Amino acid sequence: MDRSQLLKGLLDIIVMRVLADEDAYGYEILHRLRRAGFEELGDATVYGTLRRLYKAGHLSTYVMPSDAGPHRKYYALTESGRARLLQMREAWEDVSAKMRALLDPPEKG
Repeated sequence: MDRSQLLKGLLDIIVMRVLADEDAYGYEILHRLRRAGFEELGDATVYGTLRRLYKAGHLSTYVMPSDAGPHRKYYALTESGRARLLQMREAWEDVSAKMRALLDPPEKG
């Protein structure tokens, strides 16, 4: 099954959750996502999501010098982003519970 459409709908919550505990720059975000099992998410897709979330006010950015090359642009959740992540998590829990009940109905006795 092609999971890309399902993941497309979950990109915001996935990316914001990765940033919930600690700010990160783009490559580090990609690395965290891949460690979490999201190897199929392309670089352009993730960077596009970061730009969109920034424009929506859910992320802020700042630049830090790097010993390993050019300065790095870090992304951080804003208060709006934290509130949005909470809303999305509540929606996910609700839909997930309903899907579990639908896909795994109790045995009829």
